[in-house]
Amino acid sequence: MQTGSRPAEQGASKPMLFGLTAAIVVGIIAPLVLPHVTHESMLYHIFVHIASITIAAFLSIVSVLAYRRAGGSRTLFMALGFIALVVAEVFYLFQSAGMLATLQVPNLNIEASHIILLAMLSLFGLGVLKVNK
Repeated sequence: MQTGSRPAEQGASKPMLFGLTAAIVVGIIAPLVLPHVTHESMLYHIFVHIASITIAAFLSIVSVLAYRRAGGSRTLFMALGFIALVVAEVFYLFQSAGMLATLQVPNLNIEASHIILLAMLSLFGLGVLKVNK
């Protein structure tokens, strides 16, 4: 049984960490994207991507902190999967705002963001299916 106030402090810091993550993501991305919003329905589409980036960034930070604290390849794969999700969502956001053309892998006609999502799913799969010895 653990003693002290450390678990309560960790629980209280996650909402603060989420708020800080949301403020940083919105503070960086909103000025870049909002000038490109020309239609009301596009605004909602962009808000969905910003929310996805915020949640994925928060989960990336939490999983990296968990990896640093506990170690283990399963946690590392999960952290890398969340980081790949952030990268893919940033690509999708910039594409939907018209700031970035669709990046295609030459000769394969596959979008780069789809390859990143495949890598993300593979990393999550490795993290879930990895057997600890």
